[in-house]
Amino acid sequence: MADMVVVREQGLYCVPGQFYIDPWRPVERAVITHPHADHARAGHAHYLAAASGAGILKARLGAIHLDSLEYGERIEHNGVTLSLHPAGHVLGSAQVRMEYRGEVWVASGDYKLEADPTCAPFEPVRCDTFITESTFGLPIYRWPRQQEVFDELNGWWRRNAGQGRTSVVFAYAFGKAQRILSAIDPSIGPVVCHGAVDAVNRIYRAGGVALAPTVTVTAIDKAALKGALVIAPPSAAGSPWMKRFGDYSDAFASGWMQLRGARRRRGVDRGFVLSDHADWPGLLAAVRATEAERVIVTHGSVPVMVRWLRQLGLDAAGFDTEYGDDEAEAAAEASDA
Repeated sequence: MADMVVVREQGLYCVPGQFYIDPWRPVERAVITHPHADHARAGHAHYLAAASGAGILKARLGAIHLDSLEYGERIEHNGVTLSLHPAGHVLGSAQVRMEYRGEVWVASGDYKLEADPTCAPFEPVRCDTFITESTFGLPIYRWPRQQEVFDELNGWWRRNAGQGRTSVVFAYAFGKAQRILSAIDPSIGPVVCHGAVDAVNRIYRAGGVALAPTVTVTAIDKAALKGALVIAPPSAAGSPWMKRFGDYSDAFASGWMQLRGARRRRGVDRGFVLSDHADWPGLLAAVRATEAERVIVTHGSVPVMVRWLRQLGLDAAGFDTEYGDDEAEAAAEASDA
């Protein structure tokens, strides 16, 4: 049987189903794994996504023709049985399961295996061929226990508040910011969110996700800012919006903070290793859990991961795609608020 999914100029294409997965150019039918900007783009005629991500997808793309599926719900399109399954990346993130004539392919989108109260946990899906991301597909990437990271973040905030300094954490407005808000200790002080973060918070809360109480910067007394935690997108760094915080300590939350020198290049005081992508052990664990005999690796450290998987006895290859890191959308979050 010919490959069920191939790469075309527009993106990953399911041949028998005649639809695309996270296409990077306008197409007739697009199945979207999650609403980050490099996977969910404007211009498609019809969209299909997980129901829990529909609100954010509409907020980001505007008036679109969107159909949604609950996780595990099955539909048939051109003879392909299609279903969406939790990816554990962000709210509404999904893996795409495709079954045709007894063969099963799964496209992972972005995913992580760590527990995260802001989204449904990653669900291993048995398949013959698994298309996996590899954003952090190098053996050096091994995440610390996330509770240790949150304890460090709370401790840093508490010390700054005791010294009368504002604590500013730069984190992606969709996903990372809400994950931090689900884990911080709000008894330390007030929590201020940039407008780009606040807009996403409202969608999460509407979906029943519990987040720490937050305010916008215009709704807090200037004196209270001295003990506040501020969560802002990376694009806010160096912007006029930051001037109101006076003497502040800043930090960046990202998996890239594990790299020596990354914090220095960002020019921040602290780096917190926190990623919404699987680390190296997580990627390998996800591959094993699918029991797939064939693995196709996309965006990230593709050659390294392909070599490693081949050494494990798997039929592994790579797809050239136009997906990026979540940082690619930082420019789009630069609105002053």
